[in-house]
Parts: sequence; structure tokens; C-alpha cells
Amino acid sequence: MSKGRLEAFSDGVIAIIITIMVLEMKAPHGAALSALRPLVPVFLSYVLSFVFVGIYWNNHHHLCLVVRHVSGGVLWANLHLLFWLSLIPFVTSWMGENHAAPLPVAVYGVVLLAAGTAYYMLVRALLARHEKGSDLARAIGNDFKGRISLAIYAAGILLAFANSWIAIALYVSVAVIWLIPDRRIERTLAERAS
Repeated sequence: MSKGRLEAFSDGVIAIIITIMVLEMKAPHGAALSALRPLVPVFLSYVLSFVFVGIYWNNHHHLCLVVRHVSGGVLWANLHLLFWLSLIPFVTSWMGENHAAPLPVAVYGVVLLAAGTAYYMLVRALLARHEKGSDLARAIGNDFKGRISLAIYAAGILLAFANSWIAIALYVSVAVIWLIPDRRIERTLAERAS
């Protein structure tokens, strides 16, 4: 089965997710700069979520570069990922509008953990469809970044009830880990080209 439809559908859904997130931000009723102050938490939540969705889009794109074929199971694993990503606009809005209250921050972390787990499962489903020495298998390696990210999300969820700002800092740390481009796939593609 070709990977083209999986890639195109995922790109479309991710574009819609980003659009929904920005539409959740409402313009202030006043024209003064001070009218923007109450929107700062909403805007910061949006920025964090935009970065996360962008990271997933970027990594999904890179992943598809080394994928040769997909199966029905892979399509379902991809839909599982898209389901959790589609909840990001809701939890982003809830966390921002409630000024990082503990429960919304914890639920935000649950969605991030679920999306991270779904991405991990998608990678495993793809690895099951490819040979052990494939470009995909060589690029993924032991997936330390993926596993440590899940642990950090889990810690953030638990810590959200003690101090929501520590939880948010942990979520940001995962984003920073993934903002550094994942060179494993690019390295694998360069090796294949040479």
C-alpha cells in the first residue's frame, strides 16, 4: 500500500488543527495595549501547542521519507496519532483561559503523553512492516528521545498538581529536545544517497 494518502491526509488534518487553535484565540474588546494583557496566557499556550504540532508535522514528514509502504494497521496507528493531536486545540484553550490551573495543565500533559505514545506506536507499526536493516530501522535506532519524552510528560502530569509551572517547564523541555532537528533520518538518507 502506498504511503502517499497517509502523508497527504495527515498534512491536511494537522493544518486544520493549527487553524482551529488560532481561531480559539479571541480578539480583545478594547483597543488599548492593556486589553491584550488577559490574553497573554492564551497566547503562550497557543505558542507552545503550535510548536508541538509543528514538531509532530516535521517528524511525521521525516518519518515518511524513509517509509516504503504502509498497511491497514499503520493507517489505524496514524489515525490514533491524529485523534490525540486533534484534542490539542481544546486542551490548549482550556489551559490558557484558566491561567495554567493544575487540572487543565495535567490534562494538557495527558494529551501530550497520549500523542507521544501514539507516535511511538505508529513508529513501531511501521517498523513491523519493514525489514530489520531498512532505512527506517536504521534511522529510528533505539528511539531514546521518544522514550525519554514520554517519561517527562508523565512526570509533568503528576507534578501539575503540586506546581503547574514546573509541569509546563517539563512540557517545554520536551519541545526543546525535539526542536533540535532529528538528524537520524537525514543521516540515513544521506548514507543511502552516497
